[in-house]
Amino acid sequence: MVLPSWVAGVAVGIASLHLIQKLFFPYFWADLRYLLKVLLYGLRVESYRQRGKIVTVLDKFVKLAEKQPHKAFLIYDGKVLSYRDVDRRSNRVAQVFLSHGTLKKGDTVALLMGNEPDFIHVWFGLAKLGCVVAFLNFNVRSRSLLHCLSSCEPKILIVGADLLGALEDILPNLQKDIGVWVMTKDSTFPSVHSLLDKMEAASEDPVPVSLRTASNLKSSVLYIFTSGTTGATCVLRKKFSASQFWSDCKKYNVTVIQYIGELCRYLCSQPVKDREKNHKVRLAVGNGVRHDVWREFLDRFGAIKICEFYGATEGNICFMNHTGKIGSVGRTNFFYKLFFPFDLIKYDFQKDEAIRNKHGWCEKVKKGEAGLLISQVNAKNPFFGYAGNKRHTEKKLLSEVFKKGDLYFNTGDLLVQDHENFLYFWDRTGDTFRWKGENVATTEVSDAIVMLDFIQEANVYGVSVPDHEGKAGMASLILKKNRAMDLEQMYKQVVTYLPGYARPLFLRIQEVQYFVLVLKNLLDDRVWWAAAMLASYIKKKKETVGYVEIL
Repeated sequence: MVLPSWVAGVAVGIASLHLIQKLFFPYFWADLRYLLKVLLYGLRVESYRQRGKIVTVLDKFVKLAEKQPHKAFLIYDGKVLSYRDVDRRSNRVAQVFLSHGTLKKGDTVALLMGNEPDFIHVWFGLAKLGCVVAFLNFNVRSRSLLHCLSSCEPKILIVGADLLGALEDILPNLQKDIGVWVMTKDSTFPSVHSLLDKMEAASEDPVPVSLRTASNLKSSVLYIFTSGTTGATCVLRKKFSASQFWSDCKKYNVTVIQYIGELCRYLCSQPVKDREKNHKVRLAVGNGVRHDVWREFLDRFGAIKICEFYGATEGNICFMNHTGKIGSVGRTNFFYKLFFPFDLIKYDFQKDEAIRNKHGWCEKVKKGEAGLLISQVNAKNPFFGYAGNKRHTEKKLLSEVFKKGDLYFNTGDLLVQDHENFLYFWDRTGDTFRWKGENVATTEVSDAIVMLDFIQEANVYGVSVPDHEGKAGMASLILKKNRAMDLEQMYKQVVTYLPGYARPLFLRIQEVQYFVLVLKNLLDDRVWWAAAMLASYIKKKKETVGYVEIL
């Protein structure tokens, strides 16, 4: 059978187009699939908005609890909690506060709890009453914790049983109109309510659905001071264990993991074991993994698709590495910028601000150059700002960027776009840096240090440390005239007022010009203390030292 000549022509044309696509547009189909997913999600949200139907995380959970009540929702310390278990226990929480009569729809409740199932139960239970839940970072203490509470202005604070020490620190200074509840069966604190005993006596019946109904997409649902995630079945641990991580993945048939960069490095630092690729993990989602760790992770633990992403809760722009390009946080193209307009602009490190030309306009960087990421603010990409802090909200906005009347969200991050349109995180600007997977505000650290009566000034910034992600804190200090450095008091101050990740690991005393460098065992406070004592000895001997390295 002889085919018509036009069939052969079509075949050649298709083959030529396919070859051109592979050579010049190698990511076309991957980009198209990703963009379609984003657009479909956006259209779904828009359809809900137009119908006045707002679907929250809680609504999704309740629907799944009705559809698959016996499916595992949480696995914690070997115990399996089904969707029904979590739904009913969260009903108990809702019933307790409904009967107590202290909360109404729209009230804010602050939650200071660690990784445990009751965190979810309390969150969902409060959400069923229409309350806004504020997730507090359980590492934060003292003044910083009080600041978080003043920012979200809660009606009630609920504290986990293992965080009663943090409560004891702030209780005398806590506002009198904030009710305090603890996750115990009895309370030893005056005017503090216990919750566990009341939950055990409460009904499992659901509260009226009308209490939780959201009015519009701008309704507040959560205040987030720390990162978190939700999904289907979730395997939860009190604390991360690098030695037991893959064992847990195998034991519970985990298919998707979430990471921060340090987690991947911790896993790669573990001793090599047999059959390390013998697991079902197919996807890893997170951010902050270094290029070299990324490659080692894949070589050692198998063909896991790593979806590195870039984004912030308060931001109006995000990227996702949907192609698996090592080191990249995502990829852009014409269509993506059409829906999510952003640019990388020139930045002045010395002045800590965007560079403007003689006409007052910002200028875009070339491909391959690091630039400040900004995202246009408009009706489709709004920026809601920070709760209770108008000044910080306004500080994150840039106006008159490229033309009169335009407005952009300043991410405060430097990114690089290569010639294939892949994006790479470069550095963080301004008064924050990232350490141990946490954002550290330099002003918070310096404010705690200058409380000491022998410190005149404290300038805090992040410095790179070999073989570690992020930047560790360096405190550059100027002592008051005729005052000596009291290292013991300094140590007590940072331990008392700062969470572990925010405590500076490097000290620079301007008058004496010596450095304390801790390059190994950075997670151990005792090493910090040993370095401080050694520096004190050096100072007493009046020796000239460039730096001290503690091995």
